[in-house]
Amino acid sequence: MRARAAALGFDVLKVSAPGPLSPADDRLRRFVADGHHGAMTWMAETLDRRADPRALWPDVRSVLVLGFNYGPEDDPAATLGRPEVGTVSVYARNRDYHDVLKGRLKEIADLLARETQADVKVFVDTAPVMEKPLAQKAGVGWQGKHTNLVSRDLGSWLFLGTIFSAAALVPDAPETDHCGSCRACLDACPTDAFPAPYRLDARRCISYLTIEHPGPIPAAFRAPMGNRIYGCDDCLDACPWNKFAVVAREAKLQARDDLKAPRLADLLVLDDAGFRARFSGSPIKRIGRDRFLRNVLIAAGNSGLPALAAAVAALVADPAPVVRGAAVWALARLAPNRLAALADPLRADPDPDVRAELEAALGQPETPVCKPASA
Repeated sequence: MRARAAALGFDVLKVSAPGPLSPADDRLRRFVADGHHGAMTWMAETLDRRADPRALWPDVRSVLVLGFNYGPEDDPAATLGRPEVGTVSVYARNRDYHDVLKGRLKEIADLLARETQADVKVFVDTAPVMEKPLAQKAGVGWQGKHTNLVSRDLGSWLFLGTIFSAAALVPDAPETDHCGSCRACLDACPTDAFPAPYRLDARRCISYLTIEHPGPIPAAFRAPMGNRIYGCDDCLDACPWNKFAVVAREAKLQARDDLKAPRLADLLVLDDAGFRARFSGSPIKRIGRDRFLRNVLIAAGNSGLPALAAAVAALVADPAPVVRGAAVWALARLAPNRLAALADPLRADPDPDVRAELEAALGQPETPVCKPASA
């Protein structure tokens, strides 16, 4: 199986026995109890099923954890200093990894089922499975202080998939934590999203805010977003174990040229059809055009480039309230006089968030205190 997995592009395959996933389970329960999951209501709804693989499938006797490297070819932070472009998280710069991995996992699962004559189930981030704690239990890596998986052999850039088997396989030795006193990932976070090592407040996390959060970006997090328009890799990229990282071998996971440094001017004019065409097969498509344009408008507002003002001003009349509100904020930063000229019709906007954005833009100061995004 390991030979076949390697032939299919997987970099590691290890086995864990099912059972309680402490202390990860305790951390997850505290994460939800503290409200740090934000709008991700499914986290609370599936807590008990995540605690132990047997709660998801009582027949499971072994869990195979497979890792697939997606290491970037270029510096992930290279575009952060270029205000005219957007920065897309490394994992989203080409095909949706769910589509890339699922069929290959099924092929390995079929082979395992034939060899063991036991039932199998395949999961790729689509079920209440705690892949990272299972990966640590299987010896693939360990959960770092940023809560992501770290591998001594591959660094931080690793997709995970699992195969549950009803066959009893010999488990691998678990991995231990090798973070030591390092806190590079914690210090790298632009929004201070880690209240403590191994704890994340998703409501402050740019990845959560740009992908999962459905409403307006809270005002205090907009400037720290910079030009990050989908996800954030700062904590991953800061990890010193990335000295062992290698470039992704799978062509479908290597960055597309048009997503390495997409021009904000091109993205601001996307209608729904254009968005769907440009991001077909991409994980970005999942959040929809409106949420994506909201993110692009925040980047435009942070850019300091008056040349973007015309495209931003056009979006003040967009059908989507979340786009209109972000456009008001961005236009206030790029061309306040232009926004003032549009103030009268905006005061009659049917959406209260849009009207609040206008009031703040016309002179009421934004709160300087970073408050988490509401659920």
